[in-house]
Amino acid sequence: MMALLDTLHRWTGGLIGLVLALMGLSGTILLYEHLWIGVPGSGDPLRGDLASITAATERMMAMPGAQGIIYADERFGLHQLRFGEGAGAYASQSGEIAARWASQWERPELWIFDFHHHLFAGDSGEWVIGIAGLCGLFFVISGAILWWRTRKTFQLRLWPRRMSRPSIVWHHRDIGIIAAPLLLISIVTGTMMIFRPFALGVVAPFGPVAETARALEPPKYKGGLLAGKPDYAAMLAEARRRFPDAEFRILSLPRKPGDPISLRMKQPAEWLPNGRTTMAFDAATGEVLAARDALALPSGAQAFNMAFPIHASKVGGWTWRILLTISGLAMTLLGSFAVWSFWFRRPKPVKRAVKQPALAT
Repeated sequence: MMALLDTLHRWTGGLIGLVLALMGLSGTILLYEHLWIGVPGSGDPLRGDLASITAATERMMAMPGAQGIIYADERFGLHQLRFGEGAGAYASQSGEIAARWASQWERPELWIFDFHHHLFAGDSGEWVIGIAGLCGLFFVISGAILWWRTRKTFQLRLWPRRMSRPSIVWHHRDIGIIAAPLLLISIVTGTMMIFRPFALGVVAPFGPVAETARALEPPKYKGGLLAGKPDYAAMLAEARRRFPDAEFRILSLPRKPGDPISLRMKQPAEWLPNGRTTMAFDAATGEVLAARDALALPSGAQAFNMAFPIHASKVGGWTWRILLTISGLAMTLLGSFAVWSFWFRRPKPVKRAVKQPALAT
């Protein structure tokens, strides 16, 4: 049984280890994106008053082709304006353009994010990442079981003693058991965001699965065609009236005719950086179609909404970010060395000596 488990662990690592290594590296880089984006104004303090946000919104949404805004927050002091075909811009909190791009390839933080979430392949890439996440979960569990047999020889090394297969395997085994708890958190929370059935299984202890599934389904609303000049001031004022303590996070225009204008907000008690408190406005008249309080969602849905903040270090301050950095670097080392040792440092087959027949004397 242990021999079979060891074989599965090695072969799966050799085949999927590189994907996990790249996920660990790109995820670690994204933990610090707010520090290296380097656009003037990114460190500006947040101005949360309604008048400033309304003026900036009207100014930005009046630009030709504008489709939505990701508002500034305490970590990143610029609004992000979205156009079509991957184009966008950063704008100051007064609505002045600070940087603009015609494609995501012009902004490292955007294409690294796309790689980490989609492998540059959209939904197909998400499936690959999700499968890699399930394999990673198997690695952590099977690796802990296999380590137990050799626990008495444990030695903590940040790097293999030499680049030989035995040293790499020894390092892989011992660094893996140290990083296992953090890897488990990173892998489980990341896979939850891709495979909904897996996520429902994880949050099942918090409430009925059917109730959670219904709460996580995006609501559908029907309205009129988008007006030539939507009344953003009235929409934002109504949202502030209903949720006075919430931050405005994402404003989105309809994707197709009949869809509403949507506004996502974050209440202080929410962990999710962009919140799940939402309001839907009729695109033609600006009337409120629905309002959804994230804090009133079932417990299972609220538990699910905590997965991304934990995964991306949006909570816990620098302490948790450093721990996730250790997790990401450990995944990079474990995945890359697994591939290296499996494909390039495999033991050579032992040549058996062929016995020559004895000569008759």
